[in-house]
Amino acid sequence: MTSFQKKILVALVVLAIVSPIGIYLPAKFKAEDAWGEWSTETIEKLVGFVPAKMKEAADLWKAPIPDYNLGDDKSPFTTQALSYILSGAIGIVLCILILFGISKLLVKKSE
Repeated sequence: MTSFQKKILVALVVLAIVSPIGIYLPAKFKAEDAWGEWSTETIEKLVGFVPAKMKEAADLWKAPIPDYNLGDDKSPFTTQALSYILSGAIGIVLCILILFGISKLLVKKSE
């Protein structure tokens, strides 16, 4: 692993560790959902309707960890924070594995 790759990995781990800020700040500022992470119900409240294609696509994908939370909305902050960190770690590992697999397919080592 190169020095650059180690720096990127450290940065990603730090980002995963600080990700629970995404729970704290919206609660602190009495904000609602994160920007762009709206349900079809929220879209309808915001703009007055839900586009037909959005309705069709809304149920195509179910997140492995819905709302990045292993508990529910009333779970203690610690549970929610650990869920966010775990979600980040899973995302980092999946990205690394996918990129590693793609690189193995595209780059052939000369012997």
